[in-house]
Amino acid sequence: MRTAALVAVCGAVTMSLAGCGGSGHKDAGAAGGGGSTDDAAPRSTAWKQVPGIGGRLWRRVPADTRQIVAVYGTGPDSPVSTVELFVKQGSTWKRTQSWAAHNGRKGWTTTHHEDDQRSPVGVFTLSDAGGVLADPGAKLPYTHSEAFQAPHYWNKAYWHDFDYVIAIDYNRVKGTSPDDPTRPQGQTKGGNIWLHMDHGSGTSACVSVSKSAMRTLLRTLDPRQHPVVVMGDRRDLAA
Repeated sequence: MRTAALVAVCGAVTMSLAGCGGSGHKDAGAAGGGGSTDDAAPRSTAWKQVPGIGGRLWRRVPADTRQIVAVYGTGPDSPVSTVELFVKQGSTWKRTQSWAAHNGRKGWTTTHHEDDQRSPVGVFTLSDAGGVLADPGAKLPYTHSEAFQAPHYWNKAYWHDFDYVIAIDYNRVKGTSPDDPTRPQGQTKGGNIWLHMDHGSGTSACVSVSKSAMRTLLRTLDPRQHPVVVMGDRRDLAA
């Protein structure tokens, strides 16, 4: 087990854990519409390429990737999105799960910077996981630590955001705990962007889904399958 440090999380810099919900959460009830849902029934259609992802981003998916978490944002300025899990079977991709989700409360950006409250558009590897709760059977390296606990001066709706997290490898060092504060591209580019549990509204930059979705992702995403997340609003994804 790795030791989690005091960190700067999801673009908010602090000496205690500050995550995708932001530091003040004054907009806790704003921009809802995605919410937490149970797993949707899988659809059996198979594709040569994950649907809705155009050539610009598809060319960035590593050739050895066999698991893709696709985050389809409703619009460039919307915090509402859908997360779908795809696995490669032979030469085709099959969608196995779909969940309602949220992203940055101000939407998406192709030039993410600290505190812009937008999620970065792109293709990012998924290498490390962790959380307040014990390892549920994750295949990714999992850091179990109370250091992930959201501060209780936050709105109560946010207290369980980091019970489970999966680090999105944007401006971070792979192979470290998700709460490692190192930002190779510099502080201003933001960082500590995660997949984590949903609180019913937009985040500071992360992507949030239900507890059951996080458990499924943690138990499914396998480093041997080289998983990635492809994320953005539908227009940017299709470009």
